[in-house]
Amino acid sequence: MDAITGASAPSFSARVVAWQRQAGRHDLPWQGGRDPYPIWLSEIMLQQTQVSTVLGYFQRFLERFPHVASLAAAPQDEVLALWAGLGYYARARNLHACAIRVVQEHGGRFPDTAAGLAALPGIGRSTAAAIAAFAYGERAAILDGNVKRVLCRHFAVEGVPVGAVEKSLWSLAETLLPASPEMGAYTQGLMDLGATLCLRRNPRCGPCPLAATCLARAQGRQDSLPTPKAARAQPRRQAVFLLLTDGREILLQRRPSAGIWGGLLALPEGLDLLPRLGLADRELLPLAPREHVFTHFRLEIQPLLCRVEHLPAFAGEPGLVRLPLEEARQAGVPAPVARLLDELA
Repeated sequence: MDAITGASAPSFSARVVAWQRQAGRHDLPWQGGRDPYPIWLSEIMLQQTQVSTVLGYFQRFLERFPHVASLAAAPQDEVLALWAGLGYYARARNLHACAIRVVQEHGGRFPDTAAGLAALPGIGRSTAAAIAAFAYGERAAILDGNVKRVLCRHFAVEGVPVGAVEKSLWSLAETLLPASPEMGAYTQGLMDLGATLCLRRNPRCGPCPLAATCLARAQGRQDSLPTPKAARAQPRRQAVFLLLTDGREILLQRRPSAGIWGGLLALPEGLDLLPRLGLADRELLPLAPREHVFTHFRLEIQPLLCRVEHLPAFAGEPGLVRLPLEEARQAGVPAPVARLLDELA
């Protein structure tokens, strides 16, 4: 019985599975196998990040860290350097911490259940279910942003999909699960529908396998479901970035593990450092200001260039690193810092 009409028809899950096998994505580099390591790696990278962005990073990570033991053994700095530009850097720190846990507590083998996976750093309920479905065929529901959109539209679920509404979506997602042998195709199919057809804007309802029973389509409400959060103006923050260089090397500083760009090397922020280095009277050249957009705020950056004949000693200044200009760009720096270093070079 169909979940919407009550008429005799292929079930929700059967239509998703059939469509995925015929029209879904099958050529992604992490597909086609049951090894949980590349599946886990891809799922972490794909959190809030498009497939097209992830592809290059995924290949570089696998080349450098072909298995979980090699990732666990690497310094965190190297992991962060490879992650630089992918954003949401807590994912990289959790990725490294998770690899270490898998090696130290699980003998290098990932847990084979969604519950076991969800106990590891950086793996939430939906990500754990996706890994378990792809690697082990477990019947476990996923509920990422794409899947929320598919379910909210198909079943005309009212309300912003957080809190109680999200809880009801989890219950709904669990009732729709197919038999275990189909879990991989079903899970991938839901992801593919949200990524390629049931788009946030201008959804492609024509080829959608769920179109005939989609309540949002029947009611002409595709643009209003899921219910959006109330719009709020993004707050703005200001920061001064100091480019202190002698033309050969540049001074970078390790950021605290908490906060934006946690654990990455970046340009020193503010001018407090200059008097401590005996450079209080040095001339500063303002470069073109720029803006970097985060999920919850906009950062207005004013870069200041300070040229010196020789970089000063910085004993006692925590986190400062002196690097050749040509190496600094490859050291795992945030995207706006990388662009500034490119301009300086």
